[in-house]
Amino acid sequence: MITTENLSKRYGAATVVDDVSFTCPPGTVTGFLGPNGAGKSTTLRMLCGLSTPDAGRATVAGVPFRRLPNPGRVVGVMLDASAQHGGRTGRETLRVSADVLGVPRGRVDEMLDLVDLDGSAARKRVGRYSLGMRQRLGLAQALLGDPEVLVLDEPANGLDPDGIRWMRGLLRQFADGGGTVLLSSHLLGEVAAVADRLVVIAGGTVRAAGETRVLLQGHDDIEEYYFGLTAAARPLPTTTSLPMPAPTSATSRDGASR
Repeated sequence: MITTENLSKRYGAATVVDDVSFTCPPGTVTGFLGPNGAGKSTTLRMLCGLSTPDAGRATVAGVPFRRLPNPGRVVGVMLDASAQHGGRTGRETLRVSADVLGVPRGRVDEMLDLVDLDGSAARKRVGRYSLGMRQRLGLAQALLGDPEVLVLDEPANGLDPDGIRWMRGLLRQFADGGGTVLLSSHLLGEVAAVADRLVVIAGGTVRAAGETRVLLQGHDDIEEYYFGLTAAARPLPTTTSLPMPAPTSATSRDGASR
């Protein structure tokens, strides 16, 4: 359902994404793993039609995102949970999106209940939400159109451990139902517990891609192996069986209590 082919992007003299290719099949969760500044967000922006690649192409369901007649009914996107309008309530935010997507407003309450933002949280203005609550609202918004594909950039930021486990279960259920999930993160522990496949990116270049169990077999320090290096520091092997440090746990709290 998701394909990127030789994507490249430069900003001035800096090459941010360099010849990135990977696929995300239906029924799977793909972890897009790399350190901050590796090119993950730029790749996702090109995939979602928010940035034009200098070379290559990206498609969802066989066509570029911008050519989808009603993108939110095919692809649920959350690239920046903090970008929501702070003056609207959580319910108002989803109602506006429901009207744009052409889905029944009853779907709004279903999604608020799904992400545990019903009741008083739904009536609270988004500007008063914690980061974890914004992440939950962003997931609700991504799921609102009943899409076939989810593209999520660092969705666990701000979630407490219970929230992270909840999110993993939600994404696993979505994929097991035939959906396609592309999940970006800089933490191996966040994605390895749910991802069927990994795409590892560093310095704007894909360093490895394959099934999670194959990539991690016999290795427990893949983060160190990739994230502690730059392309200029020393060459990285291209084999798909590669060593990273033990994942660092998120310390910020979800704050989703009402």
